[in-house]
Amino acid sequence: MDKCLIDMTPIKSNIETRLNKEISAFLKRSHIAKPGRSVTYDDFLTDKMLIIYAIRAGIPYSLFALIQDYTPFTENDWAHFLDISTKSLQRYKASAGHYFKPIHSEKIIEMAEVTKIGLDVFGDMGKLGLWLNTPNYALGKLKPLELLRDSYGKELVISELIRINYGIFV
Repeated sequence: MDKCLIDMTPIKSNIETRLNKEISAFLKRSHIAKPGRSVTYDDFLTDKMLIIYAIRAGIPYSLFALIQDYTPFTENDWAHFLDISTKSLQRYKASAGHYFKPIHSEKIIEMAEVTKIGLDVFGDMGKLGLWLNTPNYALGKLKPLELLRDSYGKELVISELIRINYGIFV
Protein backbone atom coordinates (compact mmCIF):
# COMPACT_ATOMS: atom_id res chain seq x y z
CA MET A 1 0.00 0.00 0.00
CA ASP A 2 1.17 3.54 -0.73
CA LYS A 3 2.88 5.07 2.31
CA CYS A 4 1.23 8.43 1.62
CA LEU A 5 -2.28 7.11 2.16
CA ILE A 6 -1.70 5.29 5.44
CA ASP A 7 -2.85 7.05 8.63
CA MET A 8 0.23 7.08 10.82
CA THR A 9 -1.31 8.85 13.85
CA PRO A 10 -0.62 6.07 16.42
CA ILE A 11 3.06 5.88 15.57
CA LYS A 12 3.37 9.64 15.12
CA SER A 13 4.03 10.41 18.79
CA ASN A 14 6.63 7.61 19.05
CA ILE A 15 8.48 8.92 15.99
CA GLU A 16 8.24 12.50 17.29
CA THR A 17 9.79 11.42 20.60
CA ARG A 18 12.59 9.62 18.77
CA LEU A 19 13.08 12.63 16.45
CA ASN A 20 13.39 14.95 19.45
CA LYS A 21 16.03 12.71 21.03
CA GLU A 22 17.97 12.21 17.79
CA ILE A 23 18.00 15.90 16.80
CA SER A 24 19.13 16.90 20.28
CA ALA A 25 21.89 14.25 20.30
CA PHE A 26 23.03 15.19 16.77
CA LEU A 27 23.25 18.88 17.62
CA LYS A 28 25.22 18.13 20.79
CA ARG A 29 27.59 15.71 18.98
CA SER A 30 28.19 18.31 16.29
CA HIS A 31 28.70 21.07 18.89
CA ILE A 32 25.91 23.05 17.25
CA ALA A 33 23.60 23.38 20.26
CA LYS A 34 24.68 25.13 23.42
CA PRO A 35 25.54 22.76 26.30
CA GLY A 36 22.54 22.00 28.47
CA ARG A 37 20.10 23.16 25.80
CA SER A 38 17.67 20.50 24.65
CA VAL A 39 16.35 21.17 21.16
CA THR A 40 13.16 19.55 19.89
CA TYR A 41 12.52 18.68 16.26
CA ASP A 42 9.99 21.53 15.96
CA ASP A 43 12.47 23.97 17.55
CA PHE A 44 15.09 22.84 15.06
CA LEU A 45 12.83 23.36 12.02
CA THR A 46 12.03 26.93 13.10
CA ASP A 47 15.62 27.99 13.85
CA LYS A 48 17.29 28.89 10.54
CA MET A 49 20.76 29.20 12.09
CA LEU A 50 20.56 25.69 13.58
CA ILE A 51 19.44 24.44 10.17
CA ILE A 52 22.40 26.10 8.45
CA TYR A 53 24.89 24.61 10.92
CA ALA A 54 23.26 21.18 10.61
CA ILE A 55 23.41 21.30 6.81
CA ARG A 56 27.09 22.20 6.92
CA ALA A 57 27.80 19.40 9.42
CA GLY A 58 25.81 16.90 7.34
CA ILE A 59 22.71 15.05 8.47
CA PRO A 60 23.52 11.61 9.89
CA TYR A 61 21.68 8.63 8.39
CA SER A 62 20.16 7.89 11.82
CA LEU A 63 18.35 11.27 11.75
CA PHE A 64 17.44 10.89 8.09
CA ALA A 65 15.88 7.47 8.78
CA LEU A 66 13.58 9.00 11.40
CA ILE A 67 12.68 11.93 9.14
CA GLN A 68 12.01 9.44 6.33
CA ASP A 69 9.65 7.48 8.62
CA TYR A 70 7.92 10.68 9.71
CA THR A 71 7.28 12.09 6.24
CA PRO A 72 4.75 10.85 3.67
CA PHE A 73 7.48 10.13 1.13
CA THR A 74 8.53 6.71 -0.12
CA GLU A 75 12.11 5.53 -0.54
CA ASN A 76 11.74 6.14 -4.29
CA ASP A 77 10.56 9.70 -3.59
CA TRP A 78 13.61 10.28 -1.37
CA ALA A 79 15.98 8.87 -3.99
CA HIS A 80 14.39 11.20 -6.55
CA PHE A 81 14.61 14.26 -4.25
CA LEU A 82 18.25 13.54 -3.35
CA ASP A 83 19.14 12.61 -6.92
CA ILE A 84 20.71 9.32 -5.81
CA SER A 85 19.71 5.72 -6.37
CA THR A 86 17.66 3.67 -3.93
CA LYS A 87 20.66 1.31 -3.91
CA SER A 88 22.80 4.15 -2.53
CA LEU A 89 20.22 4.84 0.17
CA GLN A 90 20.28 1.18 1.14
CA ARG A 91 24.08 1.22 1.21
CA TYR A 92 24.04 4.29 3.49
CA LYS A 93 21.64 2.48 5.78
CA ALA A 94 23.95 -0.53 5.99
CA SER A 95 27.07 1.53 6.68
CA ALA A 96 27.36 2.70 10.26
CA GLY A 97 27.72 6.41 10.82
CA HIS A 98 27.04 7.70 7.31
CA TYR A 99 26.60 11.49 7.06
CA PHE A 100 24.95 13.07 4.04
CA LYS A 101 26.73 15.76 2.05
CA PRO A 102 25.48 19.33 2.65
CA ILE A 103 23.56 19.36 -0.66
CA HIS A 104 21.64 16.24 0.38
CA SER A 105 21.28 17.45 3.97
CA GLU A 106 19.63 20.63 2.75
CA LYS A 107 17.11 18.65 0.69
CA ILE A 108 16.33 16.37 3.66
CA ILE A 109 15.57 19.40 5.82
CA GLU A 110 13.50 21.01 3.06
CA MET A 111 11.30 17.90 2.89
CA ALA A 112 11.00 17.92 6.68
CA GLU A 113 9.83 21.55 6.49
CA VAL A 114 7.25 20.73 3.80
CA THR A 115 5.95 17.90 5.98
CA LYS A 116 5.75 20.12 9.08
CA ILE A 117 3.85 22.85 7.25
CA GLY A 118 1.63 20.28 5.51
CA LEU A 119 0.74 18.69 8.86
CA ASP A 120 -0.02 22.12 10.30
CA VAL A 121 -2.44 22.68 7.40
CA PHE A 122 -4.05 19.25 7.07
CA GLY A 123 -3.49 17.84 10.56
CA ASP A 124 -3.11 14.33 9.19
CA MET A 125 -0.39 12.54 7.24
CA GLY A 126 -2.93 10.72 5.07
CA LYS A 127 -4.59 13.96 3.96
CA LEU A 128 -1.21 15.56 3.32
CA GLY A 129 -0.15 12.55 1.25
CA LEU A 130 -3.35 12.73 -0.78
CA TRP A 131 -2.87 16.45 -1.42
CA LEU A 132 0.76 15.92 -2.46
CA ASN A 133 -0.30 13.29 -5.01
CA THR A 134 -3.25 15.18 -6.51
CA PRO A 135 -2.78 17.51 -9.50
CA ASN A 136 -3.21 21.10 -8.34
CA TYR A 137 -4.58 23.86 -10.56
CA ALA A 138 -2.67 26.56 -8.64
CA LEU A 139 0.57 24.66 -9.26
CA GLY A 140 0.21 24.44 -13.02
CA LYS A 141 -1.93 21.29 -12.81
CA LEU A 142 1.09 19.39 -11.47
CA LYS A 143 1.12 17.21 -8.39
CA PRO A 144 2.85 19.07 -5.55
CA LEU A 145 5.07 16.00 -5.13
CA GLU A 146 6.42 16.58 -8.65
CA LEU A 147 7.61 20.05 -7.71
CA LEU A 148 9.53 19.06 -4.59
CA ARG A 149 12.73 18.05 -6.39
CA ASP A 150 13.71 21.70 -6.89
CA SER A 151 14.04 24.43 -4.26
CA TYR A 152 11.87 26.77 -6.31
CA GLY A 153 9.21 24.08 -6.62
CA LYS A 154 9.39 23.47 -2.87
CA GLU A 155 8.79 27.19 -2.30
CA LEU A 156 5.72 27.06 -4.58
CA VAL A 157 4.37 24.07 -2.64
CA ILE A 158 4.95 25.78 0.71
CA SER A 159 3.31 28.98 -0.56
CA GLU A 160 0.28 27.00 -1.68
CA LEU A 161 0.06 25.24 1.70
CA ILE A 162 0.17 28.62 3.45
CA ARG A 163 -2.58 29.96 1.16
CA ILE A 164 -4.71 26.92 1.95
CA ASN A 165 -4.09 27.45 5.66
CA TYR A 166 -5.34 31.05 5.36
CA GLY A 167 -8.29 30.08 3.15
CA ILE A 168 -6.92 31.78 0.02
CA PHE A 169 -7.72 29.66 -3.01
CA VAL A 170 -6.53 30.51 -6.51
